[in-house]
Amino acid sequence: METRAHHVLIGLFTVIVVAAALLFGLWLAKSSTDRQFAEYQVVFNEAVSGLSQGSAVQYNGIKVGDVNQLKLDPQDPRRVLARIRVGADTPIKQDTRAKLALTGVTGMAVIQLSGGSPGSPALTSPEGGLPVIVADPSPLSKLLSNGEDVMTNINDVVSRASQLMSEENVARIGRTLDHLDKATGAVADQRDDIRALLSQLAQASKQANATLAQTEQLARSANGLVDQQGRATLESARNAMASLERSTAAIDRLLNDNRAALNGGMQGLGELGPAVRELRDAANSLRGITRKFDDNPAGFLLGRDRSKEFEP
Repeated sequence: METRAHHVLIGLFTVIVVAAALLFGLWLAKSSTDRQFAEYQVVFNEAVSGLSQGSAVQYNGIKVGDVNQLKLDPQDPRRVLARIRVGADTPIKQDTRAKLALTGVTGMAVIQLSGGSPGSPALTSPEGGLPVIVADPSPLSKLLSNGEDVMTNINDVVSRASQLMSEENVARIGRTLDHLDKATGAVADQRDDIRALLSQLAQASKQANATLAQTEQLARSANGLVDQQGRATLESARNAMASLERSTAAIDRLLNDNRAALNGGMQGLGELGPAVRELRDAANSLRGITRKFDDNPAGFLLGRDRSKEFEP
């Protein structure tokens, strides 16, 4: 009996030692795992279609961890809480951003981390819980949430394209292309005539430019003639008028001074009368010349009459 009791005690002691060793090994393994990884909580304010537990976590395209847990926020079911585990050496900063993204080849949804300036402090939780990263709105989520509308629009476009490419429209397009081919062929056959027409148009344009240049030169010459000779002629006419006025004034004084003698001698009056009339005729002619010059200086100098305006 005593021998059996000793064997039982020895066996029980052995079992206890082995169990303690296993627990110690598990504790060491857990401690090592805790030292190699860090956990964070990513908050999504949108649907995370395609994301599941075990999905990859990438930082600038490099896998740094995976998703441990996905659940709805008990306080707000519209939010999704994703618990991620990344390498302890991953530099998660306070300005690190997160969003839902698709991998390039497989098309699986992943959590993409980005940002994190060197001067920003490390992300920690002041309350002792998991550090929180609020995810940015993802274009992928909008696309997946509106996928039904997109497919409806695509189906509508395909339906309209099918209606557009009906047999009747295809026949019309064929006839239009045939007419276009005939039109281009006709133009190709007349290319020599078209080339000649373009050459004539170019020559006519050159002649028109030359005519405009000559007209401009003629206008400048006429302006110069009017400005130079016209001014000189007008000044001469003004001097003549002044001289005539002085002569008229002198004759008037002479007549006034010799009025008694003129009244006494009819012979002297008869001789002076024709001279006065001739002088008055000359004054009238000079006034007419001055009036014509004022009305049309260029026509008077160039010998052309002003065209009469039609009066209804």
